[in-house]
Amino acid sequence: MVFLVIVALIIVFFIIFTWLVPIQLWLAASFAGVKVRIFSLVAMRIRRVPPPIIINSMVMAHKAGLDASTDRLEAHYLAGGNVQLVVQALIAADKANISLPFERACAIDLAGRNILEAVQMSVRPKVIDAPDPTKGKSTVAAVAMDGIQLSAKAKVTVRANLDRLVGGAGEETIIARVGEGIVTTIGSAETHKKVLENPDSISQKVLSKGLDSGTAFEILSIDIADVDVGENIGARLQAKQAEADLQIAKAKAEERRAMAVAQEQEMKARVQEMKAKVVEAEAEVPLAMAEAFRKGHLGIMDYYRIKNIKADTEMRDSIAGSGTGKEGKEKE
Repeated sequence: MVFLVIVALIIVFFIIFTWLVPIQLWLAASFAGVKVRIFSLVAMRIRRVPPPIIINSMVMAHKAGLDASTDRLEAHYLAGGNVQLVVQALIAADKANISLPFERACAIDLAGRNILEAVQMSVRPKVIDAPDPTKGKSTVAAVAMDGIQLSAKAKVTVRANLDRLVGGAGEETIIARVGEGIVTTIGSAETHKKVLENPDSISQKVLSKGLDSGTAFEILSIDIADVDVGENIGARLQAKQAEADLQIAKAKAEERRAMAVAQEQEMKARVQEMKAKVVEAEAEVPLAMAEAFRKGHLGIMDYYRIKNIKADTEMRDSIAGSGTGKEGKEKE
């Protein structure tokens, strides 16, 4: 029983020792020419740093002729960085004769950018479509001064700028700025024919604006891939404006007609009002004559004289009316 306990303890001790002291990894590093103490590997285990990642990265850097210490690699790993990717980027930059210090590579990696891809893009430029077809839009539409719409798409060749990767804008900013430059260039053209005759004028004007300022890239060239003629936006807008003007004119005419009808009704009402006043005034005549009789201002002879004048006036009016009728009949 005691023997079994001793054997179990020996096995447990061997397992713990093998896990805590990676002898095989230490031997591999020694044969690769990387000097690392075995106690350093034990300290990595205690600090919860995977020794294979650090040792393999050191071996890779040593074989490429680069100097990488365990302390700096461990510090970058503990900061949340990708140690192997940084070492690969340093090797790629060294082979391409690109100046890339270890601290800058770590800063770019911790900033969330793919440092290896950035180095590769510095060596081999990348072509970006403007606009991005994955966003659901394949062309940039703009209207020239003659009202004709043009749709264009561009190919932007960019190279990563390692000095501006930290804090620099990404590809979306480049695409947006190029699209804005295309719209501005087409919109300032007098006719769409000039743009069609000389499409490279778009790329020249866009490049002259320095669109890569503040970005993580350097624009090498902007090539207009295609320019298509769209609708006659100017004519369509003019037609809509004319239709709107017609509707406004109709509304104003209807307003004037309504005002004229209202004024006519008002005049009719005023005529009826004046007739009512005349009738009212005529109704007061007998009352005034009666009052004059009572006060002695009017005599009976005066009253008969008024009656005779009225009868004489009615007779003359009737004669004049009948005469006009006879003359009318004779003329007919």
